[in-house]
Amino acid sequence: MRFNGTDAYVATEDLMLAVNAAVTLERPLLVKGEPGTGKTELARQVARGLGLPLIEWHVKSTTRAQQGLYEYDAVSRLRDSQLGDARVNDVRHYIRRGKLWEAFEAEGKVVLLIDEIDKADIEFPNDLLQELDRMEFHVYETGETVRARHRPVVIITSNNEKELPDAFLRRCFFHYIRFPDMETLKRIVEVHHPGIKDALLTAALTRFFELRETPGLKKKPSTSEVLDWLKLILAEDLSPEDLRADPRSALPRLHGALLKNEQDVQLFERLAFMARAGR
Repeated sequence: MRFNGTDAYVATEDLMLAVNAAVTLERPLLVKGEPGTGKTELARQVARGLGLPLIEWHVKSTTRAQQGLYEYDAVSRLRDSQLGDARVNDVRHYIRRGKLWEAFEAEGKVVLLIDEIDKADIEFPNDLLQELDRMEFHVYETGETVRARHRPVVIITSNNEKELPDAFLRRCFFHYIRFPDMETLKRIVEVHHPGIKDALLTAALTRFFELRETPGLKKKPSTSEVLDWLKLILAEDLSPEDLRADPRSALPRLHGALLKNEQDVQLFERLAFMARAGR
């Protein structure tokens, strides 16, 4: 079982190596990188490339680790007991299975995505240590132990918003998705916008990297944002000459697809003002 990329996802050699190493070691693959660099999409394409079902668990700031295992709905059981419902005699009616339970009880091997783990409380990763290591957990309400029938391929993503515990990191295979260089980005664009003229693509990506590398930028535009920008460029039928910065603001055309806050827009306006003043 090896991941060699797919026709819909450009995977670098080191990324494919990381995926296959995690599969061989049977350890979770922890993927970090800037937002918009394709971490979530990687899990989907790994599932597609390996021919496995995908189970997605999207973590929020309010998500608790227990929700990935199961939840016991005591309120519903109390209400049913007051109504004389016979279902209260079987506690299993009030157990809601989580994504880990779903992955553990799958009939075959699956890919389990735990997306943006750093959004949750700092204790969230620690609370999953034993379950991900032993691939089992105990259901206290029923007294049963749920064990993985087939060890899933676990992919965990993080935007680096907070540090993860050392004990958790020790159990993972780690890979950082670096921002793609010009040639890799051209390959990515070709997947999403096939047939784009080379002159237009080169001009757009040159302008994009100039913008991205501007000192003082609060939020650097990502891969997903440059793809959106190129889609608009194609829709507007712009030429390479149209992509040159407006000398009054130093901003590229359709910059709203790339710059997502007023501080960065004002930065380019100040740079343009300083350039005019220096003439």
